[in-house]
Amino acid sequence: MTRLVVFAKAPQPGVAKTRLIPALGAEGAAPLARRVLSHTLAQALAAGAQAVELCMSPAPSDPAWQGVALPQAVEHSDQGDGDLGARMNRAMERALARQQGPVLLMGTDCPALSAAHIAEAGRQLDQHDAVLLPAVDGGYVLIGLRAPSPSLFSDMAWSTPEVAAETLCRMASLSLRVWQGPALHDIDEPSDLIHLPAALKSRSFYEEKKPLDQ
Repeated sequence: MTRLVVFAKAPQPGVAKTRLIPALGAEGAAPLARRVLSHTLAQALAAGAQAVELCMSPAPSDPAWQGVALPQAVEHSDQGDGDLGARMNRAMERALARQQGPVLLMGTDCPALSAAHIAEAGRQLDQHDAVLLPAVDGGYVLIGLRAPSPSLFSDMAWSTPEVAAETLCRMASLSLRVWQGPALHDIDEPSDLIHLPAALKSRSFYEEKKPLDQ
């Protein structure tokens, strides 16, 4: 059975979804981050994984998480220090060591990543060494492995359009059997908001901006 690790920041103003602040404001981006987190965890639990773990930044005990309702079935862990690659690799290795079975790792930036996508990625790990669901912007929204592969996470130019392609090249150099899923839209930039599902939209997320001459 598959273990699913979800990476997330605390949905606090000025910390979560910062690239959306020009469109939503800090007080609008944070509620959106909270809703997307809730949606992501619901999809993760519905995918039927053996366990769902929320890998948190800051640590679960930090006051930043007070008032954030999390499903009781979700386990908690700390992302710890280091760049994104170091934190992802540490979480992947820890999760693989906890069970005899594959691990899927995903973020919360892609509401289009459904329980069906996650379940299919888990099934594909029965026949492949690795799985990857790319993002339309060139990153990826989910990665899955059957064994640790630290080189997939080190010295990566994160948040650039080359991340998925470079990851696939590294997988090929390791002779991994790879399944690649469909490209999905992240919600990272203001221009991405057109892809936000209607169920996650709220007028309160959006700051009304008036022309400067008014």
